[in-house]
Amino acid sequence: MNIGQAATASGVSAKMIRYYESIALIPAGRRSEAGYRIYGDNDLHTLRFVKRGRALGFSLDQIRDLLSLWQNKERASADVKTIALGHVTELNQRIAELTEMRDTLQTLAGCCHGDHRPDCPILQTLAG
Repeated sequence: MNIGQAATASGVSAKMIRYYESIALIPAGRRSEAGYRIYGDNDLHTLRFVKRGRALGFSLDQIRDLLSLWQNKERASADVKTIALGHVTELNQRIAELTEMRDTLQTLAGCCHGDHRPDCPILQTLAG
């Protein structure tokens, strides 16, 4: 199948497929005699793997490592678990940061009268 068909079948845009190939995250598609990229079932499986990894928030470097482990049948599952748990730690940190930002903004919005007066604790806080 061509790149457009692979994009439709995998849910990864043609632009992203080209990008993933350019950074060597996935191997470049084989080429037809006319120079068009050709993708097979294994390529689609890899693209779906990458898409699911991105949906879970893994970085491209983490996905690169996970792809390498996925393709290595001699791997230790502990290596995969280490990457996953490291990502969980990163997610928990981001959640804590986002929660703090939300709470701060909620407090500031609660202190703002939201009327015709120019006083605004939100802007005063941003101004430092």
